[in-house]
Amino acid sequence: MDSVSKARERFAKYPIIFAKCSKQGAFYARCVLLKEDSVKKDECAKEFQEFKTCLQAAAKDLKTRI
Repeated sequence: MDSVSKARERFAKYPIIFAKCSKQGAFYARCVLLKEDSVKKDECAKEFQEFKTCLQAAAKDLKTRI
């Protein structure tokens, strides 16, 4: 069950990863919420990409993956 313990360790780091990217996450959420009734594909792509990049960098800093 080594894979299960590794997954639990990785999952335990998620709150730290998301906390490091709270600013980018807020920008992405605000973009989606402002267009809530009429959101279309790729309208918030820039914000999403910044959020995704931040999450990947934070995970890399913690020597884990998402």
